[in-house]
Amino acid sequence: MNILAEFSHWLPLLLALAALGALAGTLAGLMGIGGGIVLVPGLYYSMTALGHNPEHLMHMAVGTSLAIMVPTGLSAARAHWKKCAVDFGIIRKMGLGVLLGVVMGTIMANHFSGEDLQAFFALALMVLAGLMISNPVHYAFLKGLPKQPFSTLAGMIIGTVSTLMGIGGTVMNVPFLSFCGVSIHKAVGTSSAQGLLVSIPGLIGFMIIGWHVSDLPPLSLGYVNVMAWAIICPFSILMAPLGVRLAHCLPVNRLRLVFAVLLVFIAGRMLMETFYG
Repeated sequence: MNILAEFSHWLPLLLALAALGALAGTLAGLMGIGGGIVLVPGLYYSMTALGHNPEHLMHMAVGTSLAIMVPTGLSAARAHWKKCAVDFGIIRKMGLGVLLGVVMGTIMANHFSGEDLQAFFALALMVLAGLMISNPVHYAFLKGLPKQPFSTLAGMIIGTVSTLMGIGGTVMNVPFLSFCGVSIHKAVGTSSAQGLLVSIPGLIGFMIIGWHVSDLPPLSLGYVNVMAWAIICPFSILMAPLGVRLAHCLPVNRLRLVFAVLLVFIAGRMLMETFYG
């Protein structure tokens, strides 16, 4: 009887995480965005509903999202590499900056309170929603990446913000590369591969900074929840191809606008919670 009671207690969370993974994978395939901007709020509110210590939940959501980005990013990068859509020259120019940004973002996260990280995520989410609405991939002002040290600096900014938000960085990297005159297919493919430079070291960093923190949800390795990772990953990977197919029969630009408005609403709610409780 105790087993049934325990299962019924966890069942709503399991279903919510499965649905969250399916939604993140579908949106990633449909709109070409990383699932992190959906996963982080979803993970945060799911764990909050279970009554866990709110002080560390935002860090848990970000760290777990970075962990989920590893297998999904590997799958996407492999697919783009097979289509010769990954420019390793760009990765060499920006890679060091991205890695430095991940280190910087991890250090900042270690010093941020849960409320600080939540406020940063919400504000950055509003900026990313603005990027989705303006859709700057259509505007190419440069004819290549800027010379050093500006390429490294751009990578550092993308790496820092992506780490603090728990995203792979595609939603920032694609507009930047398009701005630099890179074709959209190569921008998406290269961003998918470069996202691994964020997710893998970011995952390790969040495990380290959360390793000695007490009162975390069960089955956690530092700020990474293994149970959430194991449930979300399969659904996210399985649903991404469906999103790609839907992209060919749905008005994606209109959906991007609706989704961006939803992101603004989520960001606004998180800011209200941060400042007004």
